[in-house]
Amino acid sequence: MARNKGKVKRLYRSFRDRILGGVCGGIAEYAEVDPTIVRLAWIALCMIPPFYGAFFLLYFIMWIIVPRK
Repeated sequence: MARNKGKVKRLYRSFRDRILGGVCGGIAEYAEVDPTIVRLAWIALCMIPPFYGAFFLLYFIMWIIVPRK
């Protein structure tokens, strides 16, 4: 945390780590984790019964709203 002192972290869609829209790659860059972990977690969240379509819809909304890096 000390190395980012004075800097504001911003969420962007990734241009480098993108498969579909770069949303999961951008979240991974923001959280400083492997993009594969974020993608697997996103797929797992899409499979939870009460949220079947909600996370698919959220992905496409983020694809539109989150700016490209």
